Amino acid sequence: MAFYELRQYTVRPGKMEAWLKFMEEQIIPFQVAQGAVITGSYRGETDESVYVWTRRFESEAERERLYKAVYETDHWKNVIAPQVTELIDRSKIHVQRIVPTRLSPAQ
Repeated sequence: MAFYELRQYTVRPGKMEAWLKFMEEQIIPFQVAQGAVITGSYRGETDESVYVWTRRFESEAERERLYKAVYETDHWKNVIAPQVTELIDRSKIHVQRIVPTRLSPAQ
């Protein structure tokens, strides 16, 4: 059964525009190129520290494969990860696995 990851990040003060640019120009394209399905990207309407995005996985095996294809690469470790730490508070990352309800359009 397919499931989603709802990922919520706390963006460092004054860094939202830089974070959005980095996500949209670096992180999302890189992950999509590895096969990830990104289903949404959101910022807080009034809270400049809130960033949320969602990814869809067809199975746990696919999630494991995609995590390796993204997070175990030299590009992620040497290029992307160091910049992430400058823009968000990694200690406050919250990841929730969610599944669509029976009548959800996300099925």
